[in-house]
This record gives sequence, structure tokens and C-alpha cells, in this order.
Amino acid sequence: MDFFNNIDLKITDFIDIILVALLLYYVYKLVRGSVAINIFIGMVIVWGFWKLTDLLGMNMISSIVGPFLQVGLVALIVVFQQEIRKFLLLIGSTNFANKRNFFKYFNFLGQENLASSINIEAILKACENMSKTRTGALFVIERSHSLDFIKSSGDKMYIEITQPIIESIFYKNSPLHDGAVVIVNNYIVATRVILPVSNERNIPLHYGLRHRAAVGITEKTDALALVLSEETGAISYLKNGTFVPFKGNYELSILLKNDLT
Repeated sequence: MDFFNNIDLKITDFIDIILVALLLYYVYKLVRGSVAINIFIGMVIVWGFWKLTDLLGMNMISSIVGPFLQVGLVALIVVFQQEIRKFLLLIGSTNFANKRNFFKYFNFLGQENLASSINIEAILKACENMSKTRTGALFVIERSHSLDFIKSSGDKMYIEITQPIIESIFYKNSPLHDGAVVIVNNYIVATRVILPVSNERNIPLHYGLRHRAAVGITEKTDALALVLSEETGAISYLKNGTFVPFKGNYELSILLKNDLT
């Protein structure tokens, strides 16, 4: 245990620890809610075990775990390719370069969460009404990752969310009903937006282009998507490229609020 007596901590060591903690925190936020979270937690545990055995001088077990982590790095790139793509998209987004939005990513306290700013009830009530008339709709809700790269494909606007506004946009004879609407905070910032369509083969065949577009945008970013089927009137909720099951609008409201917190 002599190494505890020989520890010489400098200011750079504290900065190093803080930066690693921040990195782990934001990687966790990136993979939270996806199947990759279990892999991430497992790798953190294995890495911590390796460092502990190295500090304690347990050379045999340390020599086994160390190379395993080095080889596992290649596997991680394959496993986390979707999350890595999201991270790079975040770094390269135009909003990330904006000073006001830049500090939003590194604000732990005092930041109003999206759930309290977005009128979720108005969106779901509009969906409920449009479901009765089999009106198709597609909503994309921005979270951390900027959606500027898709907003430019549609008509930019800045309209506060209300139930009548949503229903009028997606009314079948409206010139704005095609494509997706993008929601930022409590405003519709773009309509008729063209989304990247997923090539995922596991999507059931009865889902149409709207659903594939919703899968595509939630695969590439951390955005949330709501899809209203024109054929069945059913509402689908998508996150991280997958369909999230729910029972009724109340449960969907809870899911949205939790994911926007």
C-alpha cells in the first residue's frame, strides 16, 4: 500500500479527473434510453476494475483485463456506431457553435427542461382529434442535437404551439401538411420538412414512409418523433430509432415528459 503514501496530486490531475467525469457523464446522456446503455455501464465497470487491480499491483489479473479492453475498443466502435454518429453530428451542428446554445450543453443547474416549455397536451389533443379523421402527421421534437440540417429542407417559421395551429397545418387541403414539422421549445420552427428515410429492414411492412422517416431522424439524432398514421389513425412514438410502446395518451404524455426532462 506504499503507493498511497507516494501520491502527488497536482492541479492538472484534478482537471484531468473532472474532464473524465464530464466525458463519462455526457457519453451516458448520449446512450441513455438505448440498448447501448447496458454495454456502456458494463465497460465502465470493467475499466474501473482494471484500474483498481493495476493500482493494487495485481499484475496477473491486470494483464488479462488490460488487453481485453484494448481489443474491445474496436468492437465498441462497431457497437456504438449510431451513438458516435450522433455525437459527431452534435459537434458539427451549427447550433453547437452558437455561444448561447453552446453553454446549454454544459449547464447542470438552473436550466429549464424542455418538458416544462413544450405544450405536450396541445400536441396530444391535436393528435387525438386528427386520429378520428385519419389525418396523417409527423412531429420531430428537437432535444440536444441541432436539427438545422433538416429545417432548411422545409418552410421555416416561428409559431407557438397550440392545438388549432397543429390541426390547421396537417389539414388535408393545407399546403403545409406534407412532410414533418420541427418543434423547438414551444414553437413550430419549420413545416414540410424532408427527413432522412431509414433503410432498416426490421421495420414492419405495414408502416409507411412517415414511419421510416421518423425512424431515420431518431437514428441519426437524439430527437423524438410522433407519427400519426393516415391509414389507421394510430399514434406511434419513436426514440433512438425504435418504436416505444405505450397505452393511451396519458402514458404517452408521461413518456414524453420524462424524455424531455
